Formats: sequence, C-alpha cells, structure tokens
Amino acid sequence: MATLNETLGRLASPLTSLIPFELDKGYLSLDIGSSSIKMVEVRGQESRLKITNAGIIPLHSDAVHNHCIQDIDQVSQAIRILVDEHRVRTQEVVAAVPGPAVIIKPASFPAQEPAALEETILFEAGNFIPESLDNVNLDYQVLGRDPATGNIDVLLVAVRKDIINSYLAAISEAGLSPTIMDVDYFAIENMFETNYSPDPSEVVALINIGASYSSLTILKGGRSSFTGDISVGGEQFTNLLSQEFGIGREQAEEAKISGFLEGYDKEDIDRALSITSEQLLDEIQRSLSFFWTASAEEPIGAVYLSGGTAQLPGLASTIGTRLRVPIEIVNPFRSFNIGRQVDTEFLAQHAPSLAVSVGLATRRPGDK
Repeated sequence: MATLNETLGRLASPLTSLIPFELDKGYLSLDIGSSSIKMVEVRGQESRLKITNAGIIPLHSDAVHNHCIQDIDQVSQAIRILVDEHRVRTQEVVAAVPGPAVIIKPASFPAQEPAALEETILFEAGNFIPESLDNVNLDYQVLGRDPATGNIDVLLVAVRKDIINSYLAAISEAGLSPTIMDVDYFAIENMFETNYSPDPSEVVALINIGASYSSLTILKGGRSSFTGDISVGGEQFTNLLSQEFGIGREQAEEAKISGFLEGYDKEDIDRALSITSEQLLDEIQRSLSFFWTASAEEPIGAVYLSGGTAQLPGLASTIGTRLRVPIEIVNPFRSFNIGRQVDTEFLAQHAPSLAVSVGLATRRPGDK
C-alpha cells in the first residue's frame, strides 16, 4: 500500500536490500503464524505479478508463542520442508511480524526537507515509542501534509529486536535470505489495494481472522485510519469443538470448516460454533466502537473478510447482518496471473488463508 508500506529496520538494521529490482526476479512470501506457515512464490512486478507456487505447512502449538518464534529449529525445518516439497528455487524472502507485536504511533512534525525530517524523527521518536530505542527496530512512513496545520503526518513503527530476530533466524537457518520484514496488518492492506478498487470516499473494514488473534483495519480514502487487535481467532473455534465433542484438534479443525462431524447433526456443530462466533462479533463491535468514537460514528460501507476461519459456514453473513453492511470474503488472487504449474484447486480452497502471503508478495526492496 502506498501509504502504509513498512520495511521494518530501514533505520536501525540492514534488512532492506538496495539491489535494483529485476523484472523476473522471484520472491518468496512467508506468513509464519502460530499454527502454520503459508507460502507464496511470485515473479514479476505491479500488474505483471505471477503466482508460481503456493503451499501451507502446519506448526506445533509451541513453535510460535507471544508473537515470537520460540522454537527456531522447528520453524526453520518446516520452512525447509515446504520449500523442498514445492521445489522452490527462490532464495529471497519477504516475511512479516505479527501486528500485536508492533508499536504503531501516529506523529506530526513541522514541514521540512526529507533529510531534516529523518533527523527530527530519529531525535523525537523516543517521545512516542514506549520502549527504549536501543531495544527496537524503527521505521516510519510519511503519510502526507495536514492541510489544516501544514505539518507532515508520519506513522512510526517499531518492533522489539528479539521478536524480529527470531523470524530472521528461522528464515536464515532454513537456508534462505530474509530481504524484507513487513507487518501482517500492512500486508492485508497491500493485498486489498492490489485486488480491489473501492470508491475513494468509501470507508471499508478489513477483518483478518488469524489462528490466535484477529485484526481490524479501517481504510478511509485508501489510507489506514484505524487498526485494532481482536483477541478471538480460529483456534478458539477449534478448541471449543474439541472440548464440546471430545475429539482431537485435527478432527475439530476439519469439522469447523466442513460443518460435518460423524455422529452429530449439523445443527449441533452450528450451535457450538455460534458461541465463539458471538464472542468474535462482540470483539469486532468493541474495536469498531473505538473507531466510531474517534470519527463521529462514520459508517462502514463494506467489510472484507480474510483468514482461514473466514470460510466458516455462515460466519460472513452473520457478521454482515450484525454490522448491517455488505460483506465479502476476499479473493487475494483476483489481480494476479497464475502459473500453469500452480494447483488452482489448492488456491481456491485456501485463498482467504493466503491473504497475508499475497500482500507480502507485492513488496520489493527499496519501496515504501
């Protein structure tokens, strides 16, 4: 996304390669989550982006915890298996850290030349970031000039070094080269902007339901105006089914998506899932209330839903009904060319799960 396209570490670590972009150079997008790793390999640029590979591999529940990779060996081995099984030749990786692990602060500074602005931001960042700057990777994005004050609006982004280093280590130990580190929130925005063209005056909500948490981003005029965390994710649905029916997690995960469990009626599954669905809806509305408080209750024009649990039968329509807005499950591949060797059935089945990976696939070294 043009306004929120963060490459963490541009100011504090050498993550961003300055090698000129090659037209057909391949990049590997890795969305390393708490329950799985989602991979997309892409070649080309802008309107000529082509998906050449895609895959998903599960992770044990202890591999990623508290938004940090705890078992680097397990994650690096899973990446290596994914790469080997899909015969990926690309070495340069675009990855993301989890949004809840990132400190995001808006700031405003007097108008000045870019070099002077960067010096000002580095000098003043400690007043905005509630963490020692020695302990974080810091980046910023200029959003534009405030017409009322003439000041330059800036978004500051920081993440603890131990968190980002855990992701870098896992990727490097898999024999790959981490080239760009982004934030999953911004990846979802990039995915949306690449594939959809809403009315510039429309306010839209992007809801991504991850495994351990969900995120809500409000876009107004193509610019992010609000981001919030939601404490309910797909794991809560799976855990509830596992406990309610005394089944294993794998079987519960299948029942969650299919709505079928041998020996039980569909109504039994729906009734159990509705408990967590209501919790998710309550948390979505709670997050929206913060946005509405700050924006004089500006109405949401549409909701776009992503993440694996977005395909939960009836969930999208339930959210749309509760919020009284049109809702759509995203297709992150609608503006991409698909390579002939790619399993299109796999893409169709897992499209919402791959939304972050696709958003990462739009990133290139040196962009903002």
